[in-house]
Amino acid sequence: MAPVWGFGVIRFPVIRRPAMLKSGALLEVVRAKAVFLGLVGVLVLSLWTVAAWDDESSMPPQPLAVLEPGPPPVRPPPPVGRNVLSLRRDLSALLNTPTLRRAEWSVLVVSLEKGDTLFAQDESRFLAPASNMKIATTAAALHFLGPAFRYETFLYADGPIENGALRGDLILYGTGDPGISERFFRDRTDVFEKFADRVAEAGITRIEGTVVGDATYFSGPELGPEWDPRDLNEWFAASVSALSFNENIITLQIHPSPRLGSPPRIETIPFGFPLDMSNRAETVVGRPRPNLWLDRVEPTARIRVDGEIRQGGPVIWRRLTVPDPAVFAARILREVLISNGIGVRAPERAVHDEAESRITGRKSWAPGLPGGDEPWLIAHHTSPELLEYLKVVNHESHNLFAETIIKTIGRVVTGEGSFEGGARAVQSFATKEAGIEAGQITAVDGSGLSKSNRTSAGALVGFLRQVATSDNWDAFVSTLPQAGRSLRRMYGTRAARNLRAKTGTIDGVSALTGLVTTRDGETLLFSILSNELRSTGPAKRLEDRIGARLADFRRYVATTTTPTSEGGSPP
Repeated sequence: MAPVWGFGVIRFPVIRRPAMLKSGALLEVVRAKAVFLGLVGVLVLSLWTVAAWDDESSMPPQPLAVLEPGPPPVRPPPPVGRNVLSLRRDLSALLNTPTLRRAEWSVLVVSLEKGDTLFAQDESRFLAPASNMKIATTAAALHFLGPAFRYETFLYADGPIENGALRGDLILYGTGDPGISERFFRDRTDVFEKFADRVAEAGITRIEGTVVGDATYFSGPELGPEWDPRDLNEWFAASVSALSFNENIITLQIHPSPRLGSPPRIETIPFGFPLDMSNRAETVVGRPRPNLWLDRVEPTARIRVDGEIRQGGPVIWRRLTVPDPAVFAARILREVLISNGIGVRAPERAVHDEAESRITGRKSWAPGLPGGDEPWLIAHHTSPELLEYLKVVNHESHNLFAETIIKTIGRVVTGEGSFEGGARAVQSFATKEAGIEAGQITAVDGSGLSKSNRTSAGALVGFLRQVATSDNWDAFVSTLPQAGRSLRRMYGTRAARNLRAKTGTIDGVSALTGLVTTRDGETLLFSILSNELRSTGPAKRLEDRIGARLADFRRYVATTTTPTSEGGSPP
């Protein structure tokens, strides 16, 4: 039977099936139904296509949609597992130690590879970092100067040579090298001995002028603006000059006199350096009452030696900062020249004002024209690479090296080789390169000795992250002390010979910032700052426990299956 059309609706006739069909007839009926249904499907599809074409043909042409590339997908942090939660509970419990509850803390632990935060407590709190400020100085130095940077120290002759006499001064010009000392040379005067050889090779047998120490490459004060006056006699608060020798330290050897009642004999290393000194101490028999003591109000003041020293007793050693590093260096060079047969007519002197310098600010030189009106180059010394100095900065927490480097950064980046210029450069590096918010760091010096230095655990970890993305990461890590070795802590834990970190200590302040590898081989970056401490000892013990816990951390625990009695696995 044919289909009936009405108002676009297909009406299917009712097929009445006979009561009984033979098998052949039944097969024919099934085939007929299949063909019929196929034709109906084709007809419906055709009608839908025509209707759709009619609708679209009435619309204006539409532009092709162009997919703009979107931002790269943000890698979601890994899910917080049970072991991370356990780590957070453990660290929170440690920081809640009753003896340290009154302390102010800023702590952050992040994964270098995965980028997630494993622990945070007041990570943005603004605290004094002590020597952890050297983390910022080191990162900025590697960025602006590079690990292969070297200092140059120059020796100029300022006048012509006539019959072996230099008719003028010999100028020792420094650009900040703090390493002219026994630390890097067999003898502290090795560099100056080579200078004396070059002077002799130039045909100079005597100097009609003097030896001038020119320290004008740096500017501003040589002592940190906020350094404690009580520290200024100590080696860790030495003056920061563009011209340094023996790390700007002189050592006093105080020998008991062989005569009772006489003052002790005082010698200096380097030998013979003049010091303004009042020696009223006395040599006695038996126990000294009071003990010998030494006092100096500030580096340029007179040294007072008083009290008693026991006859036949040991020599007393005392290190003091020199009042003027440039004069100190010039005097030692003068003595080396004289000991090598080169006469020097006048006493040494120093230049600190750029306007008085014959070197600073000049744009052209004629080192091969000794008869000219300008100073001419006789010799120069090149320092070890900066990376070697940065190892001294962090392994020994050496303030002079740190402050010299931050002044160098200031001179190179801002044109101002001062504490202020260097601090501005470090803060600019923090915000523009390390992505640290401007309110998260206040730099006053490069060592952390000034009390107004402020930063947070989050900012210090930000410095670590910046260096980790640069080519300087391995160099940076090599500057950090290693637990169980140069960092003499955390023995007998997984942190030993693993964790690397910079310590920090001033009155009421303790800090530890660095990296550690977990049991999974994951690198964690961490910073622990504490202020308002009654004693730094308990805080350092807590830092050690945190370091050991991080080294023992395992993000994932390997799952194992328990075999069934038949040797298979459970369902």
